[in-house]
Amino acid sequence: MNITVKEINEYTRELNIDISWDELEADFNTTVKEFGKKVKIPGFRPGKVPKDKLMKQYQPNIEADFMENNFQKYYAMALQQEDLMPVNQAEIKDVHFHFEAHFSFLATFEIEPEIVLPKMKKNMLKVQKTTYISDDQDLEDAIVQLQKSKARIETVEDGAVEGDFIVCDLQKLDESGVPIIGKKFENQYLKVGHGSFTDDQKDKLIGLKADETARLTIPENKEGQLGDYDVTVTNVEREVLPEVNMDFVKLVDPDSENEEAFRQNIREKINENFSQKAAEVFERDITDAFIEKTNPVYPPSMVESYLNNLVEDVKKKNQGEPLDEAQVKETYHSLAERNLKWYLVRKSLMRQEELTVTPEETSAEVDRLVERTPASDKEIRKFYKKPSNLRHLEDDLMEKKILEVLKQFAKVKEVDVQTNTLRGETGVS
Repeated sequence: MNITVKEINEYTRELNIDISWDELEADFNTTVKEFGKKVKIPGFRPGKVPKDKLMKQYQPNIEADFMENNFQKYYAMALQQEDLMPVNQAEIKDVHFHFEAHFSFLATFEIEPEIVLPKMKKNMLKVQKTTYISDDQDLEDAIVQLQKSKARIETVEDGAVEGDFIVCDLQKLDESGVPIIGKKFENQYLKVGHGSFTDDQKDKLIGLKADETARLTIPENKEGQLGDYDVTVTNVEREVLPEVNMDFVKLVDPDSENEEAFRQNIREKINENFSQKAAEVFERDITDAFIEKTNPVYPPSMVESYLNNLVEDVKKKNQGEPLDEAQVKETYHSLAERNLKWYLVRKSLMRQEELTVTPEETSAEVDRLVERTPASDKEIRKFYKKPSNLRHLEDDLMEKKILEVLKQFAKVKEVDVQTNTLRGETGVS
């Protein structure tokens, strides 16, 4: 087999593959035998037709069968010989084959490019590390969320106020105010003062009681197209939050001895959450900075494959609901490019720094996870016996090692951020 490899660019390869008749003849004779079993010629049993008679009558068909049956074999042999691993389906052209002649074709495909990493220098990666400083409002907001999780719903008869739920039927109207048949939506929930029901729409809902009506003009789609509706109230429901006392504390946090300890536990969890958020952003910024420094090229087919897999995942989650595949791909295209670049850079960095994750390290990590939640010992160990879950754990450990390497070359600017700025409030930072 004669193979010529042409580099079109960093990730595109063209193989010119030429196989002599001497190398083909045994495979061709096998194709002739198999073909003979499929045809019926008067005077001969299937599989007993002489080769010369088959070739005289069916040569073009046999040649076509031979190419179809053996193309993949020779293509795979060529890839193995040249140590190439395509990331997409090859484009095949210039195919030539005839009986007792050579078999040749061109295969063009993409491979993962070799990524050249920048020279690692001190302070080459400039990133910001944020420390979030929480306040009492964060604490109160968290407590309210806990109250909401234990709230009860009561029917009220004194008229809706902001925050109440109005259970109603919505009847769509045409431009002249006539109800449109087939456009009545029963048992809808509207929250007064939230979503589309703010400002003047909120004012029309406040004070409504069961069996009363109102007319609303509300957005019907993402483009903001408006529609007129008659609202007929079935019921008005109000969320009643439990009082924050020791009964409530014991319900949501049995380990707290008093309300002060309860509030301190919540404050610690809030700070932990902000710290985790800051760490995730910091680590993402480091990897993004290294991607930018490396500026890797990537095969377009790998982005397309990433997006196709993502579309399939969204389809499964949609459970058969209509899906605009082009819109999904457009929305996630930049993310696909970024993640693909990081995959290639990460792989090259692991090779350059000779980073590995040993079985002992994964075992120790599982032990550490068990120590954090001893009651779930058996469940945790069973979970990580599954190969796919173990691979995810190994990936996480590898990511930590990579980040430790990159942090050595980062110039970090530390910034304090008051959490009230995240809520759009003002305050001293």
